[in-house]
Order: sequence, then C-alpha cells, then structure tokens
Amino acid sequence: MSNYDKMRDEMEFKFLTYDQEQMIEKFSLKHDEEYLYLDFVGREYRIHRKTGRVEYVDEGQAVHADYNVSMTIFDVLCESKPDCHLSGSFVPVNRLNNVVQTASLGNGIFQKETNYFKNKCSALREACERLGGIPQKTGDVSYQILLFPFLPVILQFWDADEEFEAVLKIMWDENILDYMHYETTYFAASHLLSRLKEA
Repeated sequence: MSNYDKMRDEMEFKFLTYDQEQMIEKFSLKHDEEYLYLDFVGREYRIHRKTGRVEYVDEGQAVHADYNVSMTIFDVLCESKPDCHLSGSFVPVNRLNNVVQTASLGNGIFQKETNYFKNKCSALREACERLGGIPQKTGDVSYQILLFPFLPVILQFWDADEEFEAVLKIMWDENILDYMHYETTYFAASHLLSRLKEA
C-alpha cells in the first residue's frame, strides 16, 4: 500500500466524524441508509456512510476511488465554507484572490497532459462533449465542464503551431477556495484531465 493510499484511508476514517446530514442538505446529495452519492466529472461515486470508503461501480464491481478523487470529494464535502457560492467569473488558479503565488501550481504543471492533447483537437472536443461539456469561445478547444453538479470549470486548449507550443488552461470560479483548498485544485484538475484522456 502506498503512502497516498494510507492518507486516503485515514481521511475515510476522519470523514465519519463530520455531519453527513449537513452535507446532504448543503449539496442536495442523493442518499440512502448505506451511501451518499455524488457525481464527479461525469461518473457517479458513492461514499459508504459507516466506513467512509469512496467508490464507483464498473461492470458490476465496486472500485475503490484513488487518492485524487477521494481527497477532492472529502475536501468539498467536509471543509467547504458554510456559505460557499459561485461568483460566475473564471480565472486561472494562479490569479485567485488571497493566494500566495507559488511555482507548484503555476504554468506548466500539466505539461505532460498538454503534450498528450497536442494535434488532437477533434478528439479532445469529443471527450469534452462525452463528459457533458458546454462549448466556450476562447481557445482552439474550450468547454465548461461540471466537476460536481454544483461546480463548473472551464478547460481551454490552444494547439501547437510553427511558432508556439500547445497551451492548456483550467479556469476556476473566483470563489473556488470557498469549496476546496488551493492544493486540492491540483487533485481535481488531475482527475479531470485523466477522465478526458479516458474519454
């Protein structure tokens, strides 16, 4: 078991100390006696109400969610501000208010994914649409995609040409830090890009 898996499992245990009824009301979660349900980038996850395990069902089999998925879901459900709400304005993560600028989440952090999508605009468009994306105007490929039913992001991609390298941007609602910690935006964006590659 990796350190990431250990941290995920520790957070599952900690999840049980939070008020689940409050989460249900705050985010209008589908639920039953056994699970809370939450869509995350076009896939339904369920959180076991007595163990905290986050999983999804694939071909009838329950699959334990990975670190990025679990930690993003837990951060939003457990740590978001009581009055979190969207501003409707989108900015890059390094232009969010009250953020100390660091190199860790700046430009180039998703260079591997940027290179992966290079010269694949048509396929990237199809993937965005499979995940329910709504076309936007900025970039060669640009879509608003729901991370969660209540939380959209905008993906912008400019393909490479003779003069410029490919550029990939993920634009966040200006109030994203009301929903998750700054570091969690990296986990969420990583999962989004992974789902796009799958699609």
